[in-house]
Amino acid sequence: MNYYKNILKGVIFDLDGVITDTAKYHYVAWKRLADEEGIEFNKNINEKLKGISRMESLDIILQNSNKIYSQDEKISLARKKNNMYVTLLKQLKPTDILPGITAFLDELRHDNKKIALGSASKNAPIILKHLNIEHLFDVVICGLDIKKSKPDPEVFLLGAKRLGLTPEECLVIEDAASGIEAALNANMKSIGIGNQDLKKATILISHTLQLNTLLLKKIK
Repeated sequence: MNYYKNILKGVIFDLDGVITDTAKYHYVAWKRLADEEGIEFNKNINEKLKGISRMESLDIILQNSNKIYSQDEKISLARKKNNMYVTLLKQLKPTDILPGITAFLDELRHDNKKIALGSASKNAPIILKHLNIEHLFDVVICGLDIKKSKPDPEVFLLGAKRLGLTPEECLVIEDAASGIEAALNANMKSIGIGNQDLKKATILISHTLQLNTLLLKKIK
């Protein structure tokens, strides 16, 4: 049986590191906030924030502070960081889509596959709009739709549900270990983009340019 032709009906994309790279904007915004609070923040700490929610990211950053923050203070800081980030996002444009992604999305649509975005970012719809590709997705699941971050499978399970598909009919494309783990927890196949940290992925590739429907046919 050809798995791709008869079983795989939908593809769920992570956003950051797969569709585009907004990590640099996250880093700048978190760094500005940390500097204002007198908290150490560097790229190694930033790596720990990959794929998790804004409040969880803030908690990791605040671990390096001597100050005890109330919940209200945390919410205020998270809102401040997000305002910085959204301002930086205005620089995004279609040329910031990672190589090969637009062509792959077109391939999937031509092949009658349903397409979803599954991201922990509450700003995902804004990002897609800046990139001018929101029309290429049948469903967009973002941080506003979910309560649990990856590796919890909530975002992908909700994506499958809104696509009208079973988890077994969906494939996840991710660049974070937490996302690959979430796909496994959702009982979905996955393609990891990156290094050996993603060795649990069904297929591991090094670059978005390698994405194509022929690759998906290798998934069993």
